[in-house]
Amino acid sequence: MSDRQGLVEFGGSGRLIVLLHGLMGRATTWWPVARWLTAHGRVVGWDARAHGRNPHREAASTEEFADDVAALVDELGGPAVVIGHSMGGLHALVTAARHPELVRGVVVEDMAPDQRGRTVEAWRPYFDSWPAVFASPAHVREFFAPYGDYFIECVEERDGGYHLIADLEVMYRIAAEWGERSYWPYADQVRCPLLVIEAEHTAMPEGQQVELARRTGGRHVRIPGTGHVVHADAPDAYHEVVEEFLTEISD
Repeated sequence: MSDRQGLVEFGGSGRLIVLLHGLMGRATTWWPVARWLTAHGRVVGWDARAHGRNPHREAASTEEFADDVAALVDELGGPAVVIGHSMGGLHALVTAARHPELVRGVVVEDMAPDQRGRTVEAWRPYFDSWPAVFASPAHVREFFAPYGDYFIECVEERDGGYHLIADLEVMYRIAAEWGERSYWPYADQVRCPLLVIEAEHTAMPEGQQVELARRTGGRHVRIPGTGHVVHADAPDAYHEVVEEFLTEISD
């Protein structure tokens, strides 16, 4: 078993399934999904650099994030099915392109390969409105509703209250790269089975997730009534489509 900081073992046995979180998240946000995924393999979650318990606290390029995932999969005896939400979906896609021998299937949740022209500066007023310190987990849950349970995993108690684990300035540096690059060249290199799950009320550029599935020969599913965190907004529908995908690519 790996002794890497930032690795979460959720249980299960057999084929390796790796869960990758979104920006500001951490591996433990996947716990509701991991509970049923363990019926399909050995499920692990990974804290990306600058997130959770990963000891590397600085920003990194998308390639560095993806290569970290590849190193983890190799260490754990891959290949793996890699399931990613948002930022994690991008990292899953790029890992599959750069390290095809280590990835047997990819699930991308609400992520578009080309967001050039978008700027993190548009986010700053919203993030600056957040409390610097939350009084309690209940305060976190209330403030971030309907994703309160998700964000409770993303804070820690210190200095008289509950603080985000992730440093927002580092998050801005990570996200800034997405507004400057197209990742379609990586998408075009993916050869493993791919499932693209899009939110009905996605914040991603229109049409790109359908195109991602088309260009990779994958499957696209848009789940009604969902926002960006599809697996939280429609857990049963998410469960159904991911389980079907895993069954289709099983040995």
